[in-house]
Amino acid sequence: MKIYKPLFLLIAMSFCAILFAQADYDAVEGASTIEVYKTVNETELKLWFFNPENIEVDDKKPAIIFFFGGGWAQGSPNQFLKHSEYLAARGMIAILADYRVSKRHGNKAEKCVADAKSSIRYLRKHAVRLGIDPEKIISAGGSAGGHLGASVAILPGLDDPADDMTISSIPNASVLFNPVLATAEILGKFELNQGFSATLESKIGIPLKAMSPYHHVKFGVGPMLIFHGTEDKTVPFITAKSFHEKTRAAGNQSTLVAYEGEDHGFFNYKRLSNGPYIDTVKRMDDFLVLHGYLEPIPLIKVY
Repeated sequence: MKIYKPLFLLIAMSFCAILFAQADYDAVEGASTIEVYKTVNETELKLWFFNPENIEVDDKKPAIIFFFGGGWAQGSPNQFLKHSEYLAARGMIAILADYRVSKRHGNKAEKCVADAKSSIRYLRKHAVRLGIDPEKIISAGGSAGGHLGASVAILPGLDDPADDMTISSIPNASVLFNPVLATAEILGKFELNQGFSATLESKIGIPLKAMSPYHHVKFGVGPMLIFHGTEDKTVPFITAKSFHEKTRAAGNQSTLVAYEGEDHGFFNYKRLSNGPYIDTVKRMDDFLVLHGYLEPIPLIKVY
């Protein structure tokens, strides 16, 4: 059995700064509208909407909501700014979500899941006003944000008691970039040492399995697209592969795209080389077309 003693640095939050997430909380620019979906004490949690041109309320557009990465400790909604701009240009409402993180708000990671669930309930509650089709909401995110994108689809409980529980927080599909999909051991594949498990649990705030999408997979989960680097030193590839296999075995639709030799955060938009970013965006587009969230890109006739 291969043993991963330090469960991905991503989850360890206090061990080191996350490699790809922005440490500074930068202002989001270019959004069509901004809404506060939730206020906790004096903290306003916002959603930044990137809408297609000439959108009408009656359009009932599909929507995708992105959760940034950063070990549930830090990070910026800007991580998925370029993804949102692209998808808005393709005719979908794209949303960047804020949520509470430990370095800014002093909370445990379980509150991140509660906020993510609250944000999706907000979209459904206000779908008519926002021009959103409430049956076409996709969760998305990277790393810890990918964990949230999977958690809203799979994990039971962990809701904010102030939420309207009659409104579903479950997305219709998910797009996950090097996500955290197992926060507890997977027998025969993935193991934690006892001391690290205790440290991790203190950061998460609840028993590890309660926070682990892998351990709650069941039939009825919406289609999932997962991108993961085979040489990810932060979130081991075996966790994504194991989750994908278990999800399919349960009768759900799951697509895992393995990027050979790539490490954590390979998909992020960069100023220079953007090969992996472009490839993942194209595959995401194909996935959304396949499941009826986007229209195919028209072929250009060459005369």
